[in-house]
Parts: sequence; structure tokens; C-alpha cells
Amino acid sequence: MPHLQIVLASTRPGRVGERFARWFEGEARAHGGFDVELVDLAAVDLPFLDEPKHPKMRQYLHEHTRAWSATVSRADAFVLVAPEYNHGYSAVLKNAIDFLHHEWADKAVGFVSYGGVAAGTRMVQALKPVLVGLRMVPVVEAVNIPFQQQFHTDDGGVAPNEVMVRSAHAMLDELLRTTKLLRP
Repeated sequence: MPHLQIVLASTRPGRVGERFARWFEGEARAHGGFDVELVDLAAVDLPFLDEPKHPKMRQYLHEHTRAWSATVSRADAFVLVAPEYNHGYSAVLKNAIDFLHHEWADKAVGFVSYGGVAAGTRMVQALKPVLVGLRMVPVVEAVNIPFQQQFHTDDGGVAPNEVMVRSAHAMLDELLRTTKLLRP
């Protein structure tokens, strides 16, 4: 069974992304097409890029880079759960991506984006060329959550609407289809 990593890309104190990542993790497990792992960039806690050699060389000096490489390498596909920061993506997410090179290649990637009126879609559009440059394959299907606070529950969870649930299932189906094509 392919291995899906759901990457929680917000590390900001008071973040709301964890509730969306946990909700999507439940949807992914219920889908049944993947082994599912949630990876929290706050827990990964990478420093600002500190490797002296280009990641294409895979000559990692630091243990945190070797551990991050092993984490990303075991995935067959990804879902990035990320907010929009000033029409773009967070520095923490870009840093985590830039630490590695080959480990990302030939893997499908989907997005659960959230924010205000734009639902994080500007972040997704800004990030796609970066991922394509690493030979990742973004799927068209996505979960875009506008005015995200309306879906919060008092217990720290999410009360998704029908569109979010249908979008999650459509994205998971497409990630599975694409992953099977890329990694037979």
C-alpha cells in the first residue's frame, strides 16, 4: 500500500492548521488507499538551511538533515496542509523543501489550503512551480478552505462541510491514481 505523508506546514504559535491536518488525516485513513503518516514541521524543527553542500549531492553533514531525508524518502505521496501567508507560502515550508532534492522527485502532491477569502489558493499557485522544479506532480484536485474559522469546533476540531469532504475524497482518489502511475 502506498505511503501518504500529510505535512502540517504551519509552525506559528496558536496555529489552526493542526485541526485541519487531523481532520484530513481521518479522511485519509477512512479512504483506505494509503498508509497514512502525519508529519508536523514544528516537531521536525529544522534550522534555517545549514547544509554546506547542495542537496542534489546527498552529502548531508547534519543528523537533522539525514532524519528529514529518511522521513521524506519513505513517502510515496504527500498532502501539504498549509495556510496562505501574504499571498504565498511560509518560510518554514520552503526551508523544509529546500533541505532535500531527490527525495521529493516523482511523487504526487496534493494540498489542503486554508485562509480567508482566497482559501489559501494563492499559496498553492505560488508553491506549485517550486514543487514541479523538484519533479513532483501536483494533482488538480484540492481542498481549499475559505474563511477557515467558520469550521472550527470548540474542542479544537473541524466541522467540515460537504464540499470539503467531497474534495478530500476526490483528491485522495487522484493522489492514489497518480501515485500508482509514478511508483508502480
